[in-house]
Amino acid sequence: MKKLRNLMLAFLLFIGVILVVLCLLYNHYTSPVGGSKEDIEVIIESGATSGKIAEILKEKDLIKSDTFFKVYLKLHQIDNLKAGKYTLNKEMSLKEIIDTIENGNNYNENEISLTFQEGINMRKIASIIASNTDNKEEDVYNLLKDKEYLDSLIKDYWFITEDILNSKIYYSLEGYLFPDTYRFSGKDVTVKEIFNKLIKKMDSVLTPLKSDIEKSKYSVHELLTLASMAELESRNVKDYRANVVSVFVNRLNKGMSLGSDVTTRYSLKIDNAKQVLKTSQYETNNAYNTRSSSMAGKLPAGPIGMVSESSIEASIHYNDTDYLYFIANIQTGETFFYHNYNDFLKKKNELSKINGGL
Repeated sequence: MKKLRNLMLAFLLFIGVILVVLCLLYNHYTSPVGGSKEDIEVIIESGATSGKIAEILKEKDLIKSDTFFKVYLKLHQIDNLKAGKYTLNKEMSLKEIIDTIENGNNYNENEISLTFQEGINMRKIASIIASNTDNKEEDVYNLLKDKEYLDSLIKDYWFITEDILNSKIYYSLEGYLFPDTYRFSGKDVTVKEIFNKLIKKMDSVLTPLKSDIEKSKYSVHELLTLASMAELESRNVKDYRANVVSVFVNRLNKGMSLGSDVTTRYSLKIDNAKQVLKTSQYETNNAYNTRSSSMAGKLPAGPIGMVSESSIEASIHYNDTDYLYFIANIQTGETFFYHNYNDFLKKKNELSKINGGL
């Protein structure tokens, strides 16, 4: 009897260990892969088997085991995973991923996505739209001149004012379209539909900052202009952009020209940042060229490109400095700031070979 009892205890212990191991394995394989909340697009075609879906998810590194995925489906009697396009991430548990696919969505094989990056200007925007939709670049430019459309935007959005109607502005909505990746139902999407989506996103970014904007001595149009310059003049480092804006503000307060090369290139419609400009080009009188003496103490007529949220923040909450000059190492992106011109000139000479003599 004693021997039998010992055998029973050993057997129960063995079963217990097995159950603990199975529980640990279950928790391991159902927990998130982890590491990033970045969106990962997954497309499951109609008729895909559970094995194929498991393969897709494993290739995307969204699940830890394709075999366990199939076992999980059988354990929970799940057999109605739906075709579709899903946005998942590595912080989702196995259950969350399966629930999402089980609920399904309205997958549209004609859907397109357009990506507009920070810093690009309206010419590039028009090119992206023309290359990926049924529209032509001219359709973009025509809408930018449509007074009725622009008036409707001024009426509907608090941050869009009659400043965009200034005849000196190249493109009325430059700087008012928020950079991001957007999805549309198909290539037949209209320019107006594209613009409206980008403007709504800008509204969602600016509205939480409305009270701070209203306290600023600069208008929304001026803040977006400052933000667009900071976007192109420095890499996305908080203090870099906040310091760049402080340089512009300090120079404005002193009645100095802002001396921003990126505005000169924009004024001449030169999109190649590596193209060396002539002295005569820097001196061109233009409502955008802040290198011109005629622009002393003035901002450009309007924004010169798409602005990120960080640049908008920097234009509103710029650092309180006495800087009047800055220069960047184009190889590293490091930006140096100076109050004294001689110190600035010394650094400029030091970086001249790296920066191509600019």
